[in-house]
Amino acid sequence: MTADPAPGPSPSSPPTTADELFALEHVRLRFGDRLVLDDVDEHLHAHVATAVAGPSGSGKSTLLRLLNRLEEPSEGRVLFHGVDVRDLDVLELRRRAVLVPQRAVALTDGVRSEVRLAAPQLSDDEVDGLLARVVLSPEIVVGRDPRSLSGGELQRLCLARALAVGPEVLLLDEPTSALDPRSADAVDAVIRSLVADGLSVVLVSHDVRRAAAVSQDVLVLHEGRVTARGPASELDLEHELMYPPDDGHEHDDDDPRAHGSPHEPHAHERPDEAQAEADAEAEAELQTDRWEGP
Repeated sequence: MTADPAPGPSPSSPPTTADELFALEHVRLRFGDRLVLDDVDEHLHAHVATAVAGPSGSGKSTLLRLLNRLEEPSEGRVLFHGVDVRDLDVLELRRRAVLVPQRAVALTDGVRSEVRLAAPQLSDDEVDGLLARVVLSPEIVVGRDPRSLSGGELQRLCLARALAVGPEVLLLDEPTSALDPRSADAVDAVIRSLVADGLSVVLVSHDVRRAAAVSQDVLVLHEGRVTARGPASELDLEHELMYPPDDGHEHDDDDPRAHGSPHEPHAHERPDEAQAEADAEAEAELQTDRWEGP
């Protein structure tokens, strides 16, 4: 039986300073001439799971990557506990807010060494405790090559690797998109358990049912703009995704947001194995002392 989500601040109420995790203040982000995020002005709570939902190409993953400076806003500010992320040491930020990329990638040939990647000081007992926390039995998986694990097991191993640095928040990019329903359910149960233990989670998902099942708060993005926000239990998410409100903008051929189908990922958001591995390696380096800067 999975644990119920821990009590947290009401997502529909403005956060107090203690409750606020991230704030995005009138954030815009452009890739070349294309506007990817448009005037995002939102606060994210601590100690709850917040889902960012929307169709492919709506800017979800880009928003997530802003939170630990894998992307930088073209305009506006991103705050973490009230401090501009640009004023924080990037190593400190990325240890406190760890991003788990969409596609799970193993970077070593051992389960324990994978968990120790950014925390080599951990003892076997500490590693096994992290494996148990993500519902991986050390007796079964230790000694195996991580690349031999199932998709769901490897995703949970990546969660254990992220937890090894003791983060305040996990940033999860489509954590179940590549999994079968049973494996996805197992990952969802781990996310609910972590939130029940007080961890903060921000996750991206195009699967609105799963997003609502694991999250207390949901932001809906369309073409880079937040079109709905509220408790998962109160939003008609499928309606919000199918019938976004008119944002008052004319999306003609000169508007960069008009290009591409809303159901087709844009090039910068289409994951592949090389990009997933590069993201995972970058995160591992940024959580250790090996990072030498951009």
